[in-house]
Amino acid sequence: MNREKAKLVLEDGSEFTGKSFGFEGNTNGEVVFNTGMVGYPETLTDPSYRGQILVCTFPLIGNYGIPSKDREFNLLKNFESESIHVRAMIVSDYSEDYSHWSAKKSLSEWLVEEKIPGITGLDTRMLTRKLREKGTMPGKIIIDTTQEINFEDPNKLDLVGEVCVNEPVEYPAGRKKIILVDCGTKNNIIRAFVKRDITVIRVPYDYDFLNTKADGVLISNGPGDPKINSVTIENTKRYIAKNEPLLGICLGSQILALAAGADTYKLKYGHRGLNQPCNELGTKRSYITSQNHGYAVNASTLPQDWREWFVNDNDGTNEGLLHISKPFFAAQFHPEASPGPDDSEFIFDMFIRAIG
Repeated sequence: MNREKAKLVLEDGSEFTGKSFGFEGNTNGEVVFNTGMVGYPETLTDPSYRGQILVCTFPLIGNYGIPSKDREFNLLKNFESESIHVRAMIVSDYSEDYSHWSAKKSLSEWLVEEKIPGITGLDTRMLTRKLREKGTMPGKIIIDTTQEINFEDPNKLDLVGEVCVNEPVEYPAGRKKIILVDCGTKNNIIRAFVKRDITVIRVPYDYDFLNTKADGVLISNGPGDPKINSVTIENTKRYIAKNEPLLGICLGSQILALAAGADTYKLKYGHRGLNQPCNELGTKRSYITSQNHGYAVNASTLPQDWREWFVNDNDGTNEGLLHISKPFFAAQFHPEASPGPDDSEFIFDMFIRAIG
């Protein structure tokens, strides 16, 4: 297969050259890395990656292709949303030839369909070391040299508004009902509750859900800076006053912290992968978790009656919080996995016990 020359340029002036695969076009975004060895269909369709150029640290990508778009509970199986959300993909060694019983097309063919550029043949090890040392930064991919493109920091955009539903959607299952505030939810969060016989009402991130009858509220994962979501934060603050069950996942954890009066900050290079160890405070338990976030809660700013629940074993940053007496809790990681281990799915069961 003939491939065009492609170049990644970072905001600090660094350049990395490789060959294109997927869609042949220019793009820009925040350059981040993911340490997962598998799970690229789920990862690329995770709305939390909106606006980002994804670097895969595992060298061989594409060898098991892309599965068919079957549905379960009116949600795509093996995918976390209806489309790819990364702006581009960078790999060391792209495998054009794939082999898997469920594969229907190659990764490159899928990227072409979704108009997502890819680059292969770069030194992703060197690129990842630079991002770890200097932090994530804006970058741009240049394949078409006749087309000008500028650097852009997507974290300044309303990314959540780009990925959430436009109107409420209901997934009926049982007599208990939760509201899922869609900040860019992964499909597997919805699947996890429907399989537990819980009806899910999925509403837009800026929807006033306080007068919607339900047994509890879940604030989902999503992309970008949590402080941009002022309407969601205010609605969450008002809901906290009702003292009813509330769970936050990933971005939802940060929104819950902000609504409670704590602060958030941007991590140097974030946590993105399937193998992040998190320690549950007050116990000797450590869980291997799936993660994708670039911001974190500043635990030292948590108000009285709020406590850290989990911390990251690698860098000590906050990975969850809870209220000491009320049914409010949150996880910075992804209990629903997809991809990754599901060791921490018990958090969903705790939430269901809280709603009665």
